[in-house]
Amino acid sequence: MESRCTLLLVDDEPYVLDALVPLLAKDFDVVAANSAAAAQKVFGQREIHLVLADQKMPGMTGVELLEWVRQHHPRAIRLMLTGYADFEETVKAVNRGQIFRIILKPWRTDELLLILHNAAHHYLLERSVEEQNRELQQLNSELEQRVARRTRELQDAIAQLQHKTSVLEVFALTDQLTGLPNRRAMDGLIKFELRRRQRYPCALTLGLIDLDDLKDINTRWLLPGGDQVLVHVGRLLAEAGRTSDTVGRIGGDEFMIIAPETPLSGATTLGERLRSMVADNPAAYEGQNIPVSVSLGLAVCSEATTATYDQLKYVAAAALNEAKAKGRNCAVIRSMSE
Repeated sequence: MESRCTLLLVDDEPYVLDALVPLLAKDFDVVAANSAAAAQKVFGQREIHLVLADQKMPGMTGVELLEWVRQHHPRAIRLMLTGYADFEETVKAVNRGQIFRIILKPWRTDELLLILHNAAHHYLLERSVEEQNRELQQLNSELEQRVARRTRELQDAIAQLQHKTSVLEVFALTDQLTGLPNRRAMDGLIKFELRRRQRYPCALTLGLIDLDDLKDINTRWLLPGGDQVLVHVGRLLAEAGRTSDTVGRIGGDEFMIIAPETPLSGATTLGERLRSMVADNPAAYEGQNIPVSVSLGLAVCSEATTATYDQLKYVAAAALNEAKAKGRNCAVIRSMSE
């Protein structure tokens, strides 16, 4: 902030200006005007910090001038010189210009300088407060921008973390070769279905499916050919199931199907559909067809029957062994009540 203020001295008496200008020039940058009109022009030419105006002037009075200053240059500190005779009249009008102090004529030099120094200090203090407020607003604005930027960065980081977590969860529940749900996912799904049917009793079918002769396929077509067959069979099984059914790969050549609300008759139809879908659509590898088939064992739990996951798997595994013993490429369906 400036330490030396600019003072506009307005008086139509030449002797007053002659006396005050050199006196005040020691502490202020003094600009003199001999009328209100001349003072208004000064405001258009430079910044004025303090205005000391005589009350009695031709044309526009000191109060009228200071009121104009308040309206057009409100930051300037306004002071008035006045004689005893018009003191009461000036006091009534003083609020119009919101005058800082009234200085009586004839003035006492020490009192005049003290008042003007106080006015300058007041001006500089107000400007300092304004500057500090501006700096504070700027700092607040910068802080808000940094907070907003950091918030966006955190939101982006959280979104990326959530995306990565979702991807990892998918990977954790997905068989990487076939893209089907893996054993962990299928275990979770069947347990969910078992809990659901405790509240809403319904039939439930669990099927275990083995790809026939995968060892021979791997021997003839090597592991890439065997992998291609596994992918092909997984896709066929998923297509053959209903929308509500879930097919997953739970081991090397082992698949599982969960068929909610599927009774014995529906399980029989489902088993044959799965078997024929695979048998009727050979896998293609390096321009050649590879005949494939599957053996299926399906365990059916009726609406009135209770069963655990282990019990379902046991019955389905027994049915699967029976299907293999019959020569494979067939489906065996067993009810949990058998």
